[in-house]
Amino acid sequence: ARKNQAMKKRTNPETSASGAKKHRREKEDEDEEVGCSNSAIEDGAVSEDQCLPLEDELTFSDTSVALRMMRAQFPRIDQASVPPFILQSQLYSSVNDRTQVDRELECLRREKVVRVFKLNTGQDDHAIIFLDDYLHQVDRIVKRMEEKKQSDLEIFKWFKGHVLDSKLEPSIGHHELCSLLSLGGKVKDAHISLLINAGLLARQLIDPDMYWFTIPSIGKLWKGLLQGRNELLSLIKRKRHKEMFLAELEKKRLRFSPLDVRFHIRDLIGSGHLKTVQTTSGLIVRISRD
Repeated sequence: ARKNQAMKKRTNPETSASGAKKHRREKEDEDEEVGCSNSAIEDGAVSEDQCLPLEDELTFSDTSVALRMMRAQFPRIDQASVPPFILQSQLYSSVNDRTQVDRELECLRREKVVRVFKLNTGQDDHAIIFLDDYLHQVDRIVKRMEEKKQSDLEIFKWFKGHVLDSKLEPSIGHHELCSLLSLGGKVKDAHISLLINAGLLARQLIDPDMYWFTIPSIGKLWKGLLQGRNELLSLIKRKRHKEMFLAELEKKRLRFSPLDVRFHIRDLIGSGHLKTVQTTSGLIVRISRD
């Protein structure tokens, strides 16, 4: 009888399932903890083994410094040839004066240091990319098309030299687009189609005669951007007081976004979904009540 009881104890399905669930939870908790190895530190800002806690570099003195630091810390994203981009909401979280951000960002845009793109996320999201990074991406697209013996590639030269160089706004009308492209040569419908298929232009839904300038391949990240926001907010909402220490939060790894936690924290603070509270024990990130 004792032998049978021991056998039952060892093979009890409820006990086995409970143990398996507990092991999975422990494993998930371990997997969630990461350092800043997901950040690509470039431009000599800091090396990966010297990555500063987010609390020590959450705010900056001006927009240009914030942009360059966030560009350097843009997460490595496998299978996505997207240049580093910064959300405008992230700038609002990093520079205390929003009016200053808008003014300095406008200056950088007019000086052709950066370009601003409207993202098709269904929200008022704008991405900022350094112009050099964007032009390099256009060059990579052309190189791939050359390898495939694609024709009409001169349109990309016209696009870079005449359109991007003179049209700095996030959108452009069909007539103005054709007028600027014609400075390079005779424009055909196939040329416009080529720019759209390459991911450099997208027709506006409200007005088909207007185009948005777009970031090629960024569509792969829209879902991750939206899911990452929801996942991070859900994580904090599950806490007792709907708050976490920033130092603890930034070590978490999101399961549904290729963008790292730092990226999403800055975005959610700048968009007003999260707020920070300084305590004697460190900076707390809290769900906004309003």
